Formats: sequence, structure tokens, C-alpha cells
Amino acid sequence: MKAVRLHKYHQQPVIEQVPEPAAKEPFDVVVKIGGAGVCRTDLHIIEEQWADKSGVALPYTIGHENAGWVHAVGPGVSNVEVGDTVILHPTPTCGLCHACRAGNDMHCESSKFPGIDTDGGMAEYLLTSARACIKLDPSTQPADVAALADAGITAYHAVRKAVPLLYPGTVCVVNGAGGLGHIGIQSLKALTATKIVVVDRNADALKLAEELGADETVLADGKHVDAVLDLTGGNGAEVVLDFVAEQGAQQDAFAMTRRNGSHYVIGYGSNIDIPTIDIISTERNVVGNLVGTYNDLVELMVLAQAGKVTLHTRKYPLDAALDALADLDAGRVRGRAILTP
Repeated sequence: MKAVRLHKYHQQPVIEQVPEPAAKEPFDVVVKIGGAGVCRTDLHIIEEQWADKSGVALPYTIGHENAGWVHAVGPGVSNVEVGDTVILHPTPTCGLCHACRAGNDMHCESSKFPGIDTDGGMAEYLLTSARACIKLDPSTQPADVAALADAGITAYHAVRKAVPLLYPGTVCVVNGAGGLGHIGIQSLKALTATKIVVVDRNADALKLAEELGADETVLADGKHVDAVLDLTGGNGAEVVLDFVAEQGAQQDAFAMTRRNGSHYVIGYGSNIDIPTIDIISTERNVVGNLVGTYNDLVELMVLAQAGKVTLHTRKYPLDAALDALADLDAGRVRGRAILTP
């Protein structure tokens, strides 16, 4: 089968032939990929940012946002069968550790992360587990939902955690309206009555944000922090969802957060430099967010199949994977790039 393989860090992946995976263990599931999302994390992987954390051995296949059709199953699989349309939770988990039992399965003690630390889904077939499979309506096109498996669940997870803080009369700033942010806006509209203020440096992204339900949009032009403070009576927002968190955006996000507010860090790439007295004296919170739970993805798919959360996508054939990565890196993709093997 064809697969997008990374052989060396700081070099582009190559598209080459590799053996198809097989369902050997009791709960193995092989999925024929119908859509594989192209994520900024893939760029970070190529740049070696994940090497120490993942411990992956090169070469391997990248791609961690996957949906498709069940192709083969192990003898112990009973929740899906060959031919089912599925979206895959990004981390196949054990189901037995404390984190799994508590419903925090993205912190599973023995999980794998296809596309990060094992072979991923930028290929014709992917090996995963029964615990990762969420069965979809047969009419669902995998390429239309694949990016919800990571970008979607990550944005939804952060919003879901912030819901108790976003009662009517509050303000939530969405910092970055790109591949994750545009899903975050829709999740906020579906789950809360907060006022949504979207900040982005791209006018087209702000236009999309308005179409998706943003109450206010602010162009990130160097004066945007002051603009947000003006919109909030000088106080800042109860919650800032930072989908950028690099190139200074992470500092701006904290500055837009009000006293006793919460700065949710979702994007990554740079350090946050905050004097401890600024945290202590204002009781502001900085909250990390890692993907999301299986249940988060189930809930998100309910919203997606009801039409309340939609992905704005640009599709590429598998052979054009390098073009998709280049377009993402250059900022030419609005929403999410999707490979269709």
C-alpha cells in the first residue's frame, strides 16, 4: 500500500510502498482510510519537536486524524464489523488503567498514538483497536469528518472543560480561527450562551468566524489586545481559548484574560513567560489541553451529524500529501487539509 513516511527529521516525508497491516491481536481493527487530516502537529513532527516525547523509531507513517471503513477485525472485536464507517479516537487505549476507568482515557498508561509514536493514517490502511472505533451513519463520508478525530476533539475538549465558566453574560475570546479555532467557535455556539470574540490576523478567517456565529471579530494587527479590553469594559474575557500559542500569541492570550479568568492553552510552539506575581495577584488560571476523551469524540460526532459542527476542508489525493503539508505551512489552507487515499 502507499503511505506517507518520515525517514529523517527536517526533511520532507516520502510517499512509498509498504506492507498492509493485518489484524493479528484479538482487538485489532484494520481501517481502510477514507480521510486523513493534515495537522500542524505533522509539521512539528517533521521539525523534530516530538522526537523526545514520542520515542518513535524512523521511518514511520505520519497522520493522526483518521476516518474510514472497517477492513478487517481481530477475533475479539464485537463493536464493529467489516464495512462499518468509523472515525477513530486518536489514542487506542487499554481500558484497564485508572485513567481509562475514570473516563480520562487520553491519559491511558499504555496508550499508543498512531501518527505520533506508531504508524499513522496517511496511508491506504491503518492498524488501530476496537476501543478507538466510533461507528458512524453509513452515509457519512470519512473525508468530511476525519479532522474531527484530532482537531475537532481537541477544540471540543477545551470548550467542554470551560463550559461551567461560560454562563450567560460572560465573554470568551477565541484566539485563532484556523483549523481548530473554527471548530471551537461552533462548539461554543452549541454548548454555551457566552459572547464569542474571535481574534485572528487573517481577514478571511475572521469572515468565516462571522459566518459560524462569532459575535465580534478583531483583526490581530498589534492593537488587538487593547481592542478586546475595550470590548470587555477594560476587564478582559472570562475565558480565552488560545488555538495559536506561538509567535507572541500566547502572551496576548494571557493579557486578554480578566482577573480570576482562565487562559486555555491549546496550540503550542512557544513558551509562556508570565511573572508569578501576575498569576498570584489576579488569580488567573493557565490550563493545558490534550486532545480529548473517547466520550468527547462521541459527543462531538452527535453535533456533527446534527449539522451543528461542520468542517471547512480542502481535499488532496494521497499522492499530493507534500503539497498539502506545504500549503498548511504557508497558511494557504482555510479550515483543514484532508488526504483522500
